[in-house]
Amino acid sequence: MENEATGPQDAAPPSPADGDDDRNDDLGIDHELLHGWKLVEEGFLATHESLASELGERFDLGKGSADVLMRLLIAPERRMPMTRLAHEAGMSSGGFTKLADRLCGADLARRVSCEEDRRVIYLELTTDGQDTARAISLTATRLLRARVLTALGDDGFRALTEAMQALRDANRGSAE
Repeated sequence: MENEATGPQDAAPPSPADGDDDRNDDLGIDHELLHGWKLVEEGFLATHESLASELGERFDLGKGSADVLMRLLIAPERRMPMTRLAHEAGMSSGGFTKLADRLCGADLARRVSCEEDRRVIYLELTTDGQDTARAISLTATRLLRARVLTALGDDGFRALTEAMQALRDANRGSAE
């Protein structure tokens, strides 16, 4: 996807001292805040899409599969309730069901009923799924080091993760 020359990535944040524009209609709008947030979105989306695309191509997986396999690899017992996994992966229940069907069909995961609550269905990695998830995670680690840590450094990345966790925690449930 090509960048458009008019997007926030190319424009400097407007200065509050710029009095020669017609900002009289913009009273109360914080252009610098909006511009900064758009840069956060663009940085995340560009990095996420780049990583997801490369992992999908390298491992011949559909969109979202690599992310789900990595999430399952770090989950307790290598499984998660499907509804929670869909939510964390940012997918609709229908879209996630199709993804789970593909992972199960490829023998990378299986559905497991919860013994305590039969309404809960887990998606759990198979042995092949664990091997694939480890290979994906190793590749993702290398890509993240090259594309994220090189750009931000260890301290910058730590600050970013702390900031994003604070935003997640502060806004969790507000859009539900």
